Amino acid sequence: MAISGLSMAGSSQALTDTAEASRVMQMLIEQTSLPRPEEVRIFHLTPTAISVLDDSKGFGHTDLVSDPGD
Repeated sequence: MAISGLSMAGSSQALTDTAEASRVMQMLIEQTSLPRPEEVRIFHLTPTAISVLDDSKGFGHTDLVSDPGD
């Protein structure tokens, strides 16, 4: 009963702006070693609903945190 997590629904679009891709890759490179931006496909995600899973409140318990459609 100690599982916790995040569930997210949304849409995605391939990021084709090389300047934005470079900015994202730079942030990631600061954490680890990654390939060059032109070797990677990066997606921009737009969440439509976000829920938090917290089994400490009961098996499969979720709390809706965000639903931009409301």
